[in-house]
Amino acid sequence: MKDEGMIFGIRAVTEAVRSGKEIDKLLVKKDLQGDSVGELLALLKERGIRIQRVPPEGLNRITRKNHQGVIAFLSAVTYHRLEDVVPSVFEQGKDPFLVLLDGITDVRNFGAIARTCECAGVDAIVIPSKESVTVNADAMKTSAGALNLLPVCREHSIREAIRFLKNSGVKVVAASEKAVGNYTETAYDLPVAIVVGAEDRGVAAENLRLCDETVKIPQYGTIASLNVSVATAILTYEVVRQRKFKDYSNIP
Repeated sequence: MKDEGMIFGIRAVTEAVRSGKEIDKLLVKKDLQGDSVGELLALLKERGIRIQRVPPEGLNRITRKNHQGVIAFLSAVTYHRLEDVVPSVFEQGKDPFLVLLDGITDVRNFGAIARTCECAGVDAIVIPSKESVTVNADAMKTSAGALNLLPVCREHSIREAIRFLKNSGVKVVAASEKAVGNYTETAYDLPVAIVVGAEDRGVAAENLRLCDETVKIPQYGTIASLNVSVATAILTYEVVRQRKFKDYSNIP
C-alpha cells in the first residue's frame, strides 16, 4: 500500500523497487524472515539500496496499517547520474560547475545549499548514497523549490565521484580550514567542482587527498567555523564572479 510518499508491505515495496522507484529510506523490522522477505532483500542488494533494521514499535509509530515489517519512503525527486550530467554539460558548450556534499546530514543546510546552487547556475549537486542527506520533503521545503529544478546525483561515494570528475577533465577543489591558500587565490573559470564537508569534520581526509586543490575561507572572529551553507554560498559565488570576468585580464 502507498500513503503520501510512503509504501508499506513486502509485495508493494518489492514491486516499487522493481519498477525503478527512487527509494529515499527503507525500514525493515528486526529479524524479519521468510521467502518473500529474502526475495526483497536480494533485490535491494542488487540495486544497491541500503536498509535500516528497526524494532516493530518503530514501524508502528509510523503507521498502524498492515506494513508487514517493511516501510519504504519514496524520494521526492528522480536522481540523476553524474556520468550523464557531465557529458551533457560539455555537449552544450559549457564548462561544468558542480558542488559535492561530503557527509552533510542536516536537511536544512542541504536545502539552503541547493537554493544557492540553483541561483548560482550550478549544473548539479552530488551526494553519496550512505551517511548523507537525501531529497526529502524537509529539504524540498528549505530549498524553496530549487530541488525541483537542480539535478541531484546520488553516487556510491564522494571518492568515486571525485575520481570520475578528474578523469573527465574537471578540476576538483575542496574547502578545508587546514588549507594554505585562500579561496580567492585559485582559478574557477574552467570545468570545476567544489567539495564541502560537514561542519564537525569537514571533507574526509581520503577525499581531500584526491582533490586537485584545497582552499580556505579566511576567518577573523572567534567562532570556530562558518555554517556549511554559508561557506558553500561564498565559494559558489566566487566561481560566478570569476566566470563573469573571465574575458578580462584583471578580475576586480
